[in-house]
Amino acid sequence: MAKASSNKSAGKTKSSGIEQLLNQQVANLNVLYVKLHHYHWYVTGEQFYALHEKFEELYNEVTLKMDEVAERMLALKAKPASTMKDYLDLATVQEASGKEDARKMVQTLIEDFATVAEELQEGIDMAEEAGDAPTADMLTGFKADFEKHMWMLRSFLG
Repeated sequence: MAKASSNKSAGKTKSSGIEQLLNQQVANLNVLYVKLHHYHWYVTGEQFYALHEKFEELYNEVTLKMDEVAERMLALKAKPASTMKDYLDLATVQEASGKEDARKMVQTLIEDFATVAEELQEGIDMAEEAGDAPTADMLTGFKADFEKHMWMLRSFLG
């Protein structure tokens, strides 16, 4: 009997770890959404048109990912964060400072995407260990997308 109880606790710990990681990504994606809008509105310089369009493409993509993570959480009977306060408390990426020039905007996004990609790998590992293939698959696709964006943004910087 004690053995069954300890297995149940271990499962709950794994589940709450996945829930925490998913909530952190809901927060990160929401912070990125606001940051990308800020960059979209305030980018200036020779690369204005290219970056203005790219930032819009990225905030639209981030919106879809955020919604997908939140809906996956709801399917798992977890509660996604849904307030700005929660996002800022949970996120591991920071808001825009408002002082970035175009190159710094791109560099900051590369760093943010790297942070998120590393955390997604942790989530993939946790989900696989818990036997949660749908969550692992979702996070794997997101990680690949962020890695592609990092490559493109690094190439933009030369």
